Amino acid sequence: MKRLLLIGIIVLLYFVKFSAAQTKAPVAFGPVPTENQLRWQEMEYYAFVHFSLNTYTDQSWGFGNEDVKLFNPEKADCRQWARICKEAGMKGIIITAKHHCGFCIWPSEYTEYSVKNSPWKDGKGDMVREMAEACKEYGLKLGIYLSPWDRNHPDYGKPEYITYFRNQLTELLTNYGEIFEVWFDGANGGDGYYGGANETRKIDRTTYYDWKNTYKLIRKLQPNIVIWNDGGDRGDLRWVGTEEGYVGETNWSLLNDTGDVPWNMLHYGLENGNAWVPAEVNTSIRPEWFYHPNEDNHVKTVPHLMETYYHSIGHNGSLLLNFPIMPNGLIHPTDEKMALEFGKAVKESFAVNLAEKKKAEASNVRGNANEFGADKAIDGNKETYWATDDGLTTASLTIDLAKPTLFNRFLVQEYIRLGQRVKAFKLEALVDGNWKEVAKATTIGYKRILRFPSVEATKVRFTITDSKSCPLISNIGVYNAPVFLNAPAIARSQSGEVTITTNDIGPIFYYTLNGSVPTIKSNRYTAPFVADEKMEIKAIAYDPASGKSSPVGYEKFDISKKDWKIVGNNEKADALLDGNPSSVWHQRDKKMPIDLVIDLGNNYNVIGFKYLPDQNKWSSGIITNYQFYISEDNINWKLADEGEFSNIKNNPVWQIKKFAPEKVRYFKLRALKNTSGDQVAGYAEVDVITK
Repeated sequence: MKRLLLIGIIVLLYFVKFSAAQTKAPVAFGPVPTENQLRWQEMEYYAFVHFSLNTYTDQSWGFGNEDVKLFNPEKADCRQWARICKEAGMKGIIITAKHHCGFCIWPSEYTEYSVKNSPWKDGKGDMVREMAEACKEYGLKLGIYLSPWDRNHPDYGKPEYITYFRNQLTELLTNYGEIFEVWFDGANGGDGYYGGANETRKIDRTTYYDWKNTYKLIRKLQPNIVIWNDGGDRGDLRWVGTEEGYVGETNWSLLNDTGDVPWNMLHYGLENGNAWVPAEVNTSIRPEWFYHPNEDNHVKTVPHLMETYYHSIGHNGSLLLNFPIMPNGLIHPTDEKMALEFGKAVKESFAVNLAEKKKAEASNVRGNANEFGADKAIDGNKETYWATDDGLTTASLTIDLAKPTLFNRFLVQEYIRLGQRVKAFKLEALVDGNWKEVAKATTIGYKRILRFPSVEATKVRFTITDSKSCPLISNIGVYNAPVFLNAPAIARSQSGEVTITTNDIGPIFYYTLNGSVPTIKSNRYTAPFVADEKMEIKAIAYDPASGKSSPVGYEKFDISKKDWKIVGNNEKADALLDGNPSSVWHQRDKKMPIDLVIDLGNNYNVIGFKYLPDQNKWSSGIITNYQFYISEDNINWKLADEGEFSNIKNNPVWQIKKFAPEKVRYFKLRALKNTSGDQVAGYAEVDVITK
């Protein structure tokens, strides 16, 4: 009897000890974020502003020889920028202090190529200071973009330039208060003015800037900063491999601290990486980064921006949204309108958490202790979390909504202070007494948001199906978000047939052909129609059930292509004239240059041309340097324009180039160089601009 009693006591003590061990807080698993990275992650959403000499020359990248006298924004108002960002829900602003052209929008003592020699405020202005003061007034954090590449400076490519670069970096990080992020562009080396040399200079971006010592300087000057760098050394944050506003559905906040980072690693992270390097999604509210008047009708709509939100913040990233500043120094009214409506839409979508403070039960709780119970995931406190016992990599949590509840969004967050763990999960809803799977996904990280068709259910079950270690869930949200109609896409074929489409199911389309804003009293679209003249077409999608209309879709078409012919090429080449951006034709030759010759069928007064590259930016045929020739007889040719398509690989949008009016029947687009350095020229579409 005594022996049995002794055994019982031993067993009891074992379970007490085991239970006590399991109620201890979990230990970190894998790399974890620094305090700086955590502060940055919690910002979620902040702004870029691009403003420089490029704004006045209608360029994407300046060459470095643009006249400083062009910079004279008569209405420049950083307080307007800050107000808009604040009202849109942003937490900070990163200002482009110096882009690739080398022009400084602060009065740097190390160069004459700055605002101190511009007519703006008689050379007494400092745009970075005005931005810092506006951010302070509106409670926003300030960030700095400083291009490592400088197409103006005579020492670029030489060791002396690094001293210049660090001197400017020191100016920016010591004279304007606390800086939350410093941003180094990945474009490095190429042709430039370089103080009058007008030559091409190449550098090894992995070694030239001596990033190790540059980082030491940055962290000494700004201890609370995070570093974004696509220039050859691992910073605190990573680029996601695209400027189109999305990161991978699987998104690990991890990379290896050394070695190459291919696109798939930028886009998805690395599951077993040894360094915490989370994703920042950078994109512009317009197609390009600097202001171009021709983009005034191509500002991203609220539905488009919401898509970006779900594919950035909703995929464990942050969102850095750019405003191109107009030549007068203000954000365009349309950009402001869309940004404010976007901020309102996000706020409305996540205003009411239907799961907060409801009853929750979990399949396993760490030691069955109150400290790590299921309720900690829905208590609204980011510092508490539901945790399971060590060794468990699957678990489920069920939320009782108490009554049939309509919802279409699910938000979940891990307690990332102790690492990112979850590899896969699913979501189920209890509908009429039966469990129905409504969504599933892979990684979570700081924040993951799932979208699905509205479902009415009494319970929600969140099941982790795979995890690297015991999962820690700090927040769960269930929401019924408003649904937005997308602006229609408008396309015109070579024959002049116009189609109007959208990804939404069921809307009715209305359109106009004279540039006026369509209403439900405008022309109703029932089938493709022919419109082969120069015209502006606008369209809306309308949902009769809700009475809601979409934003306006817009396309401006030039002369008809029905008489165009590609000289000397096969029928497959017609893909570049068919009006479909998804169809592509590639020319291959033994060497560059490669010529594309097109017969317009008649003479026209031409003032420019447009080129849309293959929308797969990893294509080998994306043209970067070109010449554009014109002719009336296909015998005598004149060079009308030449140059580069700047940043075309990262941002493969329509490239628009203009020149003095010319009489043209034939044009020749000559590809001099592409992004891959091989002998291929690729085209999704080409077009001309007529007077």
